[in-house]
Amino acid sequence: SGGQQQMLVIGRALMAAPKLMAIDEPSLGLAPKIIDQVYEILLRVREKRNLTLLIVEQSAARAMMTGGRMLLLRGGGIVLEGDARGLGQDERLRQAYFGFGDR
Repeated sequence: SGGQQQMLVIGRALMAAPKLMAIDEPSLGLAPKIIDQVYEILLRVREKRNLTLLIVEQSAARAMMTGGRMLLLRGGGIVLEGDARGLGQDERLRQAYFGFGDR
């Protein structure tokens, strides 16, 4: 399944004991339950190994749940940055995400 493939890719990457792991769209094409499992594992591994995760994710809600620093990019530039959980309560996120209001 897609979830099993995603877990295998993550496992293979972790075998190299990286300090930084870049992951592009870990939720792409997966069922919501599997997405939850993938993120649970990523966050557990992050804590256990003191690993830095660079996650590219189109779901702002999912990205905010991971905590840490969040950057919102539009047209190749940063339009908003800050603590992921804090940005979830910030009106500027909605404005930046949907492209209206002041940048």
